[in-house]
Amino acid sequence: MNITFRQLRVFVEVARFSSVQRAAEVLHLTPPAVSLQIKEIESQVGQRLFDRANRRMTLSTAGEYFLVYARRLLGTLKDAEDAMARFSRLETGRLTIGMVSSAKYYLPQLLAQFHTEHPAVDVRLKLGNREQLVALMRSNEVDLCVMGRPPVDFASRAEPFALHPHVLVTAPGHRFARAESVPAAALADEPFIVREPASGTRTALQEYLDEHHLRPSFIMEMPSNEAIKQAVMAGMGVSLLSLHTIGLEWRSGLIAAPAVEGLPLMRRWNVVNTAGKLLSPSAEAFRYFVLERGAEHLAAMFEQAPESP
Repeated sequence: MNITFRQLRVFVEVARFSSVQRAAEVLHLTPPAVSLQIKEIESQVGQRLFDRANRRMTLSTAGEYFLVYARRLLGTLKDAEDAMARFSRLETGRLTIGMVSSAKYYLPQLLAQFHTEHPAVDVRLKLGNREQLVALMRSNEVDLCVMGRPPVDFASRAEPFALHPHVLVTAPGHRFARAESVPAAALADEPFIVREPASGTRTALQEYLDEHHLRPSFIMEMPSNEAIKQAVMAGMGVSLLSLHTIGLEWRSGLIAAPAVEGLPLMRRWNVVNTAGKLLSPSAEAFRYFVLERGAEHLAAMFEQAPESP
């Protein structure tokens, strides 16, 4: 086969978005150019890699197998690029960072500071839950990840850089919002709106409930913090969320974070990478930047954080 790395990148992006149009936007190509590259790959492979229906591209069985090897090849190329960069200690090239959804409320601002000091580094972000980020590290699609709970079933180096408080959130008119303090037992009858089971936020909530022997009703499960905040503000229920996701609404009086027994639940933010992986100079520079500046940055953004009762 005479397939180029450029074609492999096109294939991986189309597989990721199930769309030629979306892949073209990310790759800064025209949709016809992307379609042409896919046809060329299929011709080289001798297999149909995508099923096409209603302008949506879904991987065929052969395509799913080929995706594994395409990612592996691109990962090997990235390792080669990083190795060459280490010889010259150049902080250039692409730096791909994975992050959980809660990190999107502060990490872009931190990255803006990093880019000011390292303008030659092309930074890309990939958003996912904890399981998805582990999969990205396994396939070598990210250099580093920013997450709360580090992996337990994947060999990694996890370095904490800041505290990560989780608080109970309610509508401003909720009776808890007017109370000086709320005992944990009072949560037993509250309707909870929760994240999906794979999320760190859901795990933190379950640990808190187990510790206090509580079994409240989970009336709604939502895949995003934004959706949960809207539901809570509408008075549909309460939730446990990262303090770092509610700063704007809290300061504006649109959502309340009452003082509850045992809360804030303190976790830590970690910068994580595959164990034994030799980081590129740009990845090392970002790692040191986060470890040195992350806590200060978060403290400045959330200096009015509630204290534990």
